Amino acid sequence: MRGSGDLGVVIERASGSVQLVDNTRSERFATVTGLGDLSHASVVFSRDARYAYVFGRDGGLSKVDILTGRLVKRVMQAGNSIGGAISSDGRVVAAQNYEPGGVKLFDADTLELLAEVSTRDAASGHSSKVVGLADLPGQRFAFSLFEAGEIWVIDVADPRHPVTTRYPNVGRQPYDGLASQDGRYYLAGLFGEDGLALLDTWHPEAGVRRVLDGYGRGTEKLPVYKMPHLRGWALSGGQAFLPAIGHNEVLVADTRDWQLRAKVPVHGQPVFVMAEPSGRRVWVNFAFPHNDTVQVIDVPTLTVVKTLKPGRGILHMEFTPRGDEVWLSSRDDDKLVIVDTATLAVRRELPAASPSGIFFSWRASRIGM
Repeated sequence: MRGSGDLGVVIERASGSVQLVDNTRSERFATVTGLGDLSHASVVFSRDARYAYVFGRDGGLSKVDILTGRLVKRVMQAGNSIGGAISSDGRVVAAQNYEPGGVKLFDADTLELLAEVSTRDAASGHSSKVVGLADLPGQRFAFSLFEAGEIWVIDVADPRHPVTTRYPNVGRQPYDGLASQDGRYYLAGLFGEDGLALLDTWHPEAGVRRVLDGYGRGTEKLPVYKMPHLRGWALSGGQAFLPAIGHNEVLVADTRDWQLRAKVPVHGQPVFVMAEPSGRRVWVNFAFPHNDTVQVIDVPTLTVVKTLKPGRGILHMEFTPRGDEVWLSSRDDDKLVIVDTATLAVRRELPAASPSGIFFSWRASRIGM
């Protein structure tokens, strides 16, 4: 017997498997295989934190029992998928798709297909890739359309007949999105221009507004080797910490008015910018060729206080529930690195086959995770 609240899932991208880990004991206790192409996989959890839903790059959606270490069911729902979310009542799993585009809604218990939200444009006949899918309170999801430059919110209170609200012309090529921890704001990053698109779900009638517009103005944009990710603990102390596309900077915005307050110079182009659960410090990893480095930013002073070299190909970071440790995936060294957040020293390393995403079950009770 064991509780599920202190467990986690580690994606092993090379072998199409996941490790199941106990983050109190810092150990692996099971491996689940047969999950397909996990080269860009993500995970959400059931409300009771027993089941993990794994979204594979090949369009596979897998339901894994993390207590028994068993693959419960797997369905092929698209040709190319990069993630998903689960509704606030835990009944509906939503998958966002590149190919053929759109969002599919599934019953969380049975993985029965309930409905499909198409992003096909009637005039052109083309469907937009869906990115940045996030859950919102009240059985809603928000997501962005890469080609169409739109943000959509769907209400799945009746999951067989979802209701869609569209916000057009939000900016060029939204590439990812996040929901704030209280579910009020949905923020989409824009790849086609310097800026972000913000929806205040408390005032949806106000529409989507641009924030941090032209943050890179006057500086040369660098080649982008890996798209940054907005998903994660990016909010702390009334400020949002966001990766700048094509710049070696972390942007700091005031969440009261969403104006740019600072730019923190960092080692390379940020991929993940994540705050500790306490909010005191923000951790940053980087795109190639700087993906052997992790930096730690002190929130009160907005300065880098530590630069770590924990391994090659650091793809993801995940904090334990109260932030005493951070787990890092080192893809190119086939290991997980566990760092003490108080001392910034390595506590332990665990073997893993080309690990990428790390997802702990505390996410089950958090909005937008």
